[in-house]
Amino acid sequence: MNILRLILVSTAITLGALFASVVAAQQPAAQKSLYERLGGLKGITVVVDDFINRLVANDELNKNPAISAGRKSSPSPYLKFQVSQMVCGVTGGPCNYTGKAMKEAHAHLGISEKEWGVMAAEFKTSLDKFEVPAAEQKELFDIVGTTKADIVASK
Repeated sequence: MNILRLILVSTAITLGALFASVVAAQQPAAQKSLYERLGGLKGITVVVDDFINRLVANDELNKNPAISAGRKSSPSPYLKFQVSQMVCGVTGGPCNYTGKAMKEAHAHLGISEKEWGVMAAEFKTSLDKFEVPAAEQKELFDIVGTTKADIVASK
């Protein structure tokens, strides 16, 4: 009788474990944060480095004398650091952005709607270059879009 009981208990444990593994396999994994899906700070800084290089070299943006002058007061290494910290923080990473508020940082630049579009296109180019998936790009653009009212000068 003890052997039969041992076989039944063993079978029940095996079936229970099998059932638990089947259920676990059918449930989607917990969604990672956008920060994690972007590759953490490493992935973010690579994209930001490329993006800031594009902005600094963009002739259309540099036609705006205030933006051109801003390149001297806020050199690209500083911008790369600040933007990386900001993206890290707003995507769920451990970083804390310590720079100026968007309105304060951009008010003197007189950024137009057209210049905002140029910036967005450069950002998209950098994201595409590093093969950031469409879903993550959409999330990033949704986040960036929340800053537009503070960055684009009202006419």
